[in-house]
Amino acid sequence: MKKRRPSDPIAAVDAQEERDDRIGGIDERPVDARYAEAQNPNKGIDRAAVISHALKWTASWSLRFIIVVAATWVVLKILGMFWPALLPIAAALLITTVLWPPVRWMRAHHVPPALAALGGMLLAFVVVGGVIAIVAPTVSSQWGDLVDQSVAGVNQLRDQLQDGPLHIHPDQIDQATASVTDKLKSSGDRIATEVWGGITLAGQVLIDSLVALILTFFFLKDGPRFLPWLRVSVGHGAGAHLTEALTRTWDTLSGFIRTQAIVSAVDSICIGIGLVILDVPLALALVVLTFFGGFIPIVGAFAAGTVAVLVALVAGGISKAIIVLIIIIAVQQIEGHVLQPLLQSRSMSLHPAIVLLSVAFGGSEFGIPGAFFAVPVAASIAVLWRYLSEQIDLRTGDATPAELTHATAEGAYAAERGERHGHLLARLRHTGESDDARGTRDAREAHE
Repeated sequence: MKKRRPSDPIAAVDAQEERDDRIGGIDERPVDARYAEAQNPNKGIDRAAVISHALKWTASWSLRFIIVVAATWVVLKILGMFWPALLPIAAALLITTVLWPPVRWMRAHHVPPALAALGGMLLAFVVVGGVIAIVAPTVSSQWGDLVDQSVAGVNQLRDQLQDGPLHIHPDQIDQATASVTDKLKSSGDRIATEVWGGITLAGQVLIDSLVALILTFFFLKDGPRFLPWLRVSVGHGAGAHLTEALTRTWDTLSGFIRTQAIVSAVDSICIGIGLVILDVPLALALVVLTFFGGFIPIVGAFAAGTVAVLVALVAGGISKAIIVLIIIIAVQQIEGHVLQPLLQSRSMSLHPAIVLLSVAFGGSEFGIPGAFFAVPVAASIAVLWRYLSEQIDLRTGDATPAELTHATAEGAYAAERGERHGHLLARLRHTGESDDARGTRDAREAHE
């Protein structure tokens, strides 16, 4: 006889109708509990209990998910409110990751912290100033020729408009020029407002830069004292976790800066080779501009490429400008879709898709600075997530402290405590203690 499943009620109904037909109608025997139970094909656990448990589990995790999403939304809104104040701090942290290696070397050779921090910042100014000093003579020597070529290019364009196939009359050119001039005069108020907004933005950038430099000095000077202070403030147990997680995050940020420097160097070298082959003026200055522009996503590369194309247009005409444009687009496409995601995914253990999506999200929510800081923020979140996963593995027995790589001694201590906590949870589960007793023992173990 084929077994009837409760999930297939039609078979049970058909069987009941067959029994009714055999006895000549509807069964009118008195109600009996055992008979009713025998008619129910559900012989295992009550289906209502299973459905209730499933709904309870779904509702519980749905509520957790809603709370997490709401908390994330609140955090993003708060960051948006305080973004102008957080921007210099984030910039100072990234600058500190660049200057810390020479400062650490000076501190290791018994240089006082303040002098070491000041020396590292002076070294950075010397390097940047040296690059400017090298590029400036080339720019000054070729600038006059470039201006003359610009004037000649404008005159050539005017002659082509008059004598070419369009046969534009000089009066039409003068009329178009007058129309543009009148339009600019009529829009004077709006232009003045935009210029004032640009001046205000420039002032804000200057203030943020000064604040970032001051914070960089203090980070370099007092940075090593932060983690010991944190361990004293929050306790040895929580301090061990924070020390390990923050140290891993710091190493990840340092890798981001190195990777970005490599990507910018490759971009500037490839574009510079093309400019030298095409004999474009100011090639060295354009290479330096491309290198520093590579640290600013989207706008930096676009601005540097635009300048290179305009210089090629003025110096060599439309054909040379098109060739330069093709070179720049090809290099930027390879850098943006292959080189940068590949290197950043390796140095920060991020999938290339995560890199691209984080840049898109950061740029849409927080503008150009958001696009710049999106990748290090995503990498930091990934570091914290992996550290949390390791702690879970230690408690479930899927990993041991010896199998993990620790960045600090506190990380090894936190891993050992996590493994002991996992053993405690296993014992409590097997003994079946009550929730109150379990909470008491957890608190006592955590205290010990």
